[in-house]
Amino acid sequence: MTSDALMKLTIPSSVGPLFAFASDRGIRAIVFSDADPGRHGVLGQVVPAFEGGVAHATLLALADQMREYFAGLRSEFDLPLDPRGTDFQLLAWQALRQIPFGQTRTYAAQARSIGKSSAYRAIGAANGRNPLAIVVPCHRVIGASGALTGFSGGLDRKRALLAHEGALGSSQELPKAD
Repeated sequence: MTSDALMKLTIPSSVGPLFAFASDRGIRAIVFSDADPGRHGVLGQVVPAFEGGVAHATLLALADQMREYFAGLRSEFDLPLDPRGTDFQLLAWQALRQIPFGQTRTYAAQARSIGKSSAYRAIGAANGRNPLAIVVPCHRVIGASGALTGFSGGLDRKRALLAHEGALGSSQELPKAD
């Protein structure tokens, strides 16, 4: 693989196929199949993960960890990541990784966690550009009222991921968003 090329692997999941892209340094992006990878930092040459008969080890590890996550056997991911974003976006995405499995936070709480309490709208914009679906869990961020709000994968997927993690609870389901 050339140093600027990304390798791609399609990973099946209960919320639809995921397209995963990796550089030599780590996972660059994980996007839903109906998303625009370019919006999430996937630019330039992309080659299949099995280029020349050699598999990309980090993508294979991601596929294994995703299978474990969707089977209920994994609540955290342990992978080298290589996202592209502004300093603020990278800070916001790091804060997302601190939200525990099965819990949610508001945009305001995420903003406070990085010391920028008035930046909740900017947090929402940064989360909307999160290139690492599920692994960097922007699906765990909800509106101040407890309602499900914007998610680049769609609110049905967000609801499914939160239900999978037990964050909806059997008797206290979050309000359905229109």
